[in-house]
Amino acid sequence: MTRMTTRWALAVLVCFVAAWPLSGAGTTARPEDVGLSSERLQQVNALVKRHLDAKSFAGAVTLVARNGRIAHLQAHGFADLDAKQPMKTDSMFRIMSMTKPVVGVAILMMMEEGKVRLNDPVSKFIPELKGLQVAVSQPAQGPPPPPGTQAEPRYYTVPADHEITVRELLTHTSGLVSGTNSNSANRKVAIKGTESLSEYLPRLASTPLEFQPGTRWAYSAQAGFDVLLHIVEIASGQPADVFLKQRIFDPLGMKDTFFYPVENPRLASRYDRQQDGTLRRNSSTPNFLNGRYFSGGGGLASTAEDYFQFAQMLLNGGELNGKRLLSPRGVEMMASVIAPDTLPGRPAGEAYGLSVRVVNNPSARNTFLSQGSFGWSGAYGTHFWIDPKEKVIGILMTQTPNQEIRGDFENAVAFSVMGAALPVGTH
Repeated sequence: MTRMTTRWALAVLVCFVAAWPLSGAGTTARPEDVGLSSERLQQVNALVKRHLDAKSFAGAVTLVARNGRIAHLQAHGFADLDAKQPMKTDSMFRIMSMTKPVVGVAILMMMEEGKVRLNDPVSKFIPELKGLQVAVSQPAQGPPPPPGTQAEPRYYTVPADHEITVRELLTHTSGLVSGTNSNSANRKVAIKGTESLSEYLPRLASTPLEFQPGTRWAYSAQAGFDVLLHIVEIASGQPADVFLKQRIFDPLGMKDTFFYPVENPRLASRYDRQQDGTLRRNSSTPNFLNGRYFSGGGGLASTAEDYFQFAQMLLNGGELNGKRLLSPRGVEMMASVIAPDTLPGRPAGEAYGLSVRVVNNPSARNTFLSQGSFGWSGAYGTHFWIDPKEKVIGILMTQTPNQEIRGDFENAVAFSVMGAALPVGTH
């Protein structure tokens, strides 16, 4: 080979490598390359260390990305405290209610295919849930219950003034298993053994709504989004696990996201914080994680990097690496103010969209996130948000309930933003 031929071949090789497509939502970057401060991002590590020292949790994974590139990915503490197994960046977590935005996307996909409408009554898909009643509380009577016990709530029922809708389930304004009366009634028809969504959900017909639909916001921790995921099954003609894998996880490259139970040595252990300040391992499994019941309210396990793929798709307006799941308008509606912060039950400055919280007034929320930031959290300590203005994604994964760290983590990331954001899709 001549010297000129060799130079030509090397030049072609360099151009080929330079043009090789990097994963748009997996590329790493120095913080300064995406307008973040390395020094200020160290505050995230310091914040987590304070919580580890205080035994708030055993371990955590934190991820911060901007402009589609991961600028901070750090494992902290232990995945298993008892075995002294270090946390790793690819550790898996039960994400619980961070399942809900995934279900929200699935429902929006069905809407974009014309199979579901926001104002559809739920009974269109699950006829048993037609004609639901609403519980009206009555004063307690008789002597107080013995210490350590709780009296059964007293209520009578009246008809709901309209059928609960898909929109009301997505925004937690349906009243379905959303408070004292409805939770009490729901315990009497709880999931049994290895029942599936289709076997259990019709029994919700005997559970009264907590309030007249649409009149307030109250969290439906499980039932509301379980119903939504079953609607996805009915509308798509596919089981929930198959639909989510084929239509969301595989296209986004989410190779480590599954319905629990997950037999994987990378799954971080759960711990509960005790009154004496120690951590105790919790090996119990809720009855809705039985292998056949695909809970839309909290059934998934995932990793920080996997969930980042999902979040980046939303930040990109519904597309990632050439795979489009939603239209830009669909994502815009998801992150819009649907249930305002003036609705009873919502905190000041934090409205609710279609399956996600939406920061509509940062000052009232006492947050440094931009207006329009959206995301959600999980009961075992997971948390994420997307800041469309700054093109920032933040993800915190732990396995111990801890609400205190969420706002501090958000603010630490917000304080690290130094430069202007680039348009979506650019690096």
